[in-house]
Amino acid sequence: MSMTPQSEQEKVFQWINELAHPETREAALLELSKKRETVTDLAPMLWHSFGTIAALLQEIINIYPSINPATLTAHQSNRVCNALALLQCVASHPDTRSVFLEAQIPLFLYPFLQTTSKTRPFEYLRLTSLGVIGALVKTDEQEVITFLLTSEIIPLCLRIMEFGSELSKTVATFILQKILLDESGLSYVCQTYERFSHVAIILGKMVIQLAKEPSARLLKHVVRCYLRLSDNPRAREALRQCLPDQLRDATFSVCLQDDKSTKHWLQSLIKNLELGAVPPTDPRQIGMSPLTS
Repeated sequence: MSMTPQSEQEKVFQWINELAHPETREAALLELSKKRETVTDLAPMLWHSFGTIAALLQEIINIYPSINPATLTAHQSNRVCNALALLQCVASHPDTRSVFLEAQIPLFLYPFLQTTSKTRPFEYLRLTSLGVIGALVKTDEQEVITFLLTSEIIPLCLRIMEFGSELSKTVATFILQKILLDESGLSYVCQTYERFSHVAIILGKMVIQLAKEPSARLLKHVVRCYLRLSDNPRAREALRQCLPDQLRDATFSVCLQDDKSTKHWLQSLIKNLELGAVPPTDPRQIGMSPLTS
């Protein structure tokens, strides 16, 4: 027997109320996380109900001690990921996104992104945390990029891009791509040689790894990041020297044979770097200002 819309809404309100009580919270987290795609205004309901966001943050803070030393269990991971799923719902909704950022809630997730354990509970935790940040950048809103640039999200994403699983790498690279596609994000990364080189080194390592273990969806985001970097004149000069050979030759032709958009981006990238090509120079001499404090 299916619930009527009214009885379903009453059930949702009941679960939200149950989040405030430790003894009923776990079951309520599970039920609400299942409903986040189908209950249109779940995000405002969560945000404006008494104590709910505090309860979700408590769930996050409660597992900090299990991060170092790495003792996180599957049960703990599943529970906190249900809380993170609800925060992703709040981050995605136009009526709650700004207040979510103003409250600086993403910063509570950064300790999870710093973890390095490759066990499934930690991988699930990192991936779900990345999902919250991914939901923010999908909106292409300036306030999201401004917030992220004042935090440590780029180094955190770069570390996951280097050491994470394929899925985590894909989401982290997508987040970097979205930051770079914003003018202030591109300007930030290309402001100093140190910032640019950190990004370029990690992207280069990813290309070498992708040549051994191809992934079309991951390669797509890597190529898009390179193409966007080539829009900056100083970065373009540096990329002429440090673009991996695997992107210049036929290494990925099989991987990209059915992916017209990535093939087009790669061709555009090569074209950008060929125009006005100059003799090889030390990329540190391209005029990027030294790293400032």
